[in-house]
Amino acid sequence: MSDDFRQAFIQFAIARKVLCFGEFKTKAGRMSPYFFNAGLFNDGDALRKLGQFYAKAIVAAALPFDMLFGPAYKGIPLVSAIVIALAEMEYNYPFCFNRKEAKDHGEGGVLVGAPMNGRVLIVDDVISAGTSVRESVELIKNSGAIPSGVVIALDRMERGMGELSAVQEVQQMHGFSVTAIINLDDLVEFLQNHREFVQYLPAVERYRAQYGIK
Repeated sequence: MSDDFRQAFIQFAIARKVLCFGEFKTKAGRMSPYFFNAGLFNDGDALRKLGQFYAKAIVAAALPFDMLFGPAYKGIPLVSAIVIALAEMEYNYPFCFNRKEAKDHGEGGVLVGAPMNGRVLIVDDVISAGTSVRESVELIKNSGAIPSGVVIALDRMERGMGELSAVQEVQQMHGFSVTAIINLDDLVEFLQNHREFVQYLPAVERYRAQYGIK
């Protein structure tokens, strides 16, 4: 399968103003030359297309899983859009998501959707501190299932507190892969190949040289 969907995703994210270039302060206090706000995929058409890009990334990576899990709250619309997109590609998977607070009436519990079992693929937008992933892994294991990986929209490929990136730390800690629709390498390639955006390339490359993983 072609990786063309990665470059198409960057164009889509720019068009939706999800991906912006300029000067932005990150949570870590770094001045980043780009900013990615997945919350701006906020209408029906954007969510449909976002689900399709996730589905393409999942299929391209040939990930081993039996069902998908979306952590509350951001993961709920994500996992819903992704399973619909996968079904349209003839891959029909069960899915579930969690409540933030356990329900003590009706069906009860913290999980909504298909019963949690087998190998579970976690979906999220980005991994910054890895907290959401840790909570998801715990919930999946407590349900008697196996966390088998994470799929996100963007891997910034920059160091955290040590030499590893947040994504690498998650992979090392949990022993499964993290798949991203795009990463910083894809973004650099996009800037190199699009004259209207090439002005942002030097700042992105300087940022990668300073904060990027080795």
